[in-house]
Amino acid sequence: MAIHFHIPDFSRNFHLNMLLIKLMKEYPQMFREGADIGSVYGEFPSSLWNGGRVLGGMFPENEIRYVAEQLNENGVSLRYTFTNPLINQSHLDDRHCNRCLELTQRYDRMNGVIVVSPVLEKYIRQKYPHYKIISSTCKQITDFEALCEELEKDYDYVVLDYNFNNNFELLEKLPHKEKVEILVNAVCTPNCPRRKAHYQYLGRTQIAYCEHLKKKGPGAPWKPAESFKCEHIGNTVYDAAHFPTHITPDAIFGKYAEMGFENFKIEGRSSTLFNNMETYLYYLAKPEYRDSLRLTYLLSLEASGIVTVND
Repeated sequence: MAIHFHIPDFSRNFHLNMLLIKLMKEYPQMFREGADIGSVYGEFPSSLWNGGRVLGGMFPENEIRYVAEQLNENGVSLRYTFTNPLINQSHLDDRHCNRCLELTQRYDRMNGVIVVSPVLEKYIRQKYPHYKIISSTCKQITDFEALCEELEKDYDYVVLDYNFNNNFELLEKLPHKEKVEILVNAVCTPNCPRRKAHYQYLGRTQIAYCEHLKKKGPGAPWKPAESFKCEHIGNTVYDAAHFPTHITPDAIFGKYAEMGFENFKIEGRSSTLFNNMETYLYYLAKPEYRDSLRLTYLLSLEASGIVTVND
């Protein structure tokens, strides 16, 4: 049985992720049997529809094409995190987001869009019908009956709220397990009471940043009008391992796979390069090869100029 991992992020982590894909092809014996990269999710800065994280900068069209082509040629789906919960009708004509969807749409529906806003979801389904549509964990569906209803809808995948992670009694009862995607390394505390407020803050800030770009241009200084403090934002995979919502790699390839689950999401769009690298090796590499792969990974990053070491 194939176990598909969905990893961050196709703009900031592009080279890191392409190296991972290359290593998995060159050294399959060092990685867990059946593991592959199903998709890389993210956005091409700066996308007004983006949610979950605030990301700035600019991304030229030729690089958008290149990133999508490289992923797709390796059999990996590109997924947009268009999960800003505050998107309404007035935001649908955003030039950059529409152009991104135009540039990477494929008739075989290889690529996808992760959605929260019903208005945006309807728009994308009508105007860009060749994308897979994924229901986001940002919806925070914590009621079991509501989750079952979501799985019956016309979604290609539904990403679970992380609080379901180790509730095996309920997980066993879920329909369409092949559509379920499980977030394995959530850095948030279980049942975080501020999670919704945090998503809304991120949505407001992303919109404000994109509006600033349109008015002032990319070179103009910008500072968020508000801030959101959380002591868990910088958690590593080992910090989060203490939470009851954490899922270990042994559990994925054992218990969850035996139950029929095959899609697992690794979060980390705002993590550092080394934290993401370590998280990939934690979940994908066989334990006895982690150290060797870590060195190979670092040497590859150095050789490509992504990481530099002073003499």
